[in-house]
Amino acid sequence: MQLSPQTIDKVCPEYEIYESLLTLDNKSILELGCGKAELTRQIATHGLNRHITATEVDEFQHRQNLLIDDLPNVSFIAAGSQEIPISDNSFDYVFMFKSLHHVPPEMMASAMQEVARVLKPGGMAYISEPIFAGDFNDVLRLFHDEEQVRQYAFDAIVDSVAKGLFNLSEQVFFNTPIVFQDFSEFERNVINVSHSDIQLTSVLLEQVKNQFILSRAKDGYHFLVPIRVDLLQKPS
Repeated sequence: MQLSPQTIDKVCPEYEIYESLLTLDNKSILELGCGKAELTRQIATHGLNRHITATEVDEFQHRQNLLIDDLPNVSFIAAGSQEIPISDNSFDYVFMFKSLHHVPPEMMASAMQEVARVLKPGGMAYISEPIFAGDFNDVLRLFHDEEQVRQYAFDAIVDSVAKGLFNLSEQVFFNTPIVFQDFSEFERNVINVSHSDIQLTSVLLEQVKNQFILSRAKDGYHFLVPIRVDLLQKPS
């Protein structure tokens, strides 16, 4: 398994990747760490007869998700990936969109075991993780360096395959575009998110802003985030 390649040529939103790899219609789906439920909505409102359970460990964000009333095929529950309150062999697919590295490192192995437990035999786990590279990472690492936890997440995936919890079906690498209208939007959506407690000094904030504005274009601030997808299958 490869942590990151030398180059990544493909640029696309993530939904193009999972829709090309998996047939989601008429399937039971678990999304772990759904955040603001943006990809949850994308999955739920496309295709046919998709039944989704979406978990979130952040209490504030979970309360916000419970206010969503236009996704009848989605159930939101408060839970961490390391302890999923769902019975064995319940889902065809499990998604973790850039969430495994947020699991405490000492609990990542338990999270992978839980993913295997709730998947049906032959079911698929789609785990996407940001690669520690790129212009967006150059901004983020100034105040929130995730290199070590991303390595821990990759190691947990590799270990789960080595132990036979999963078979590696495929690895996919792509760049996903992110656009911010201004630095204030970046502060709201990245620095001040509810699941993090990030305190920046005025000096560090200025350094972050100076790095951020290097990506200025005519219609906003454009970044490419390199992503690795590990597509795993539970043995039948």
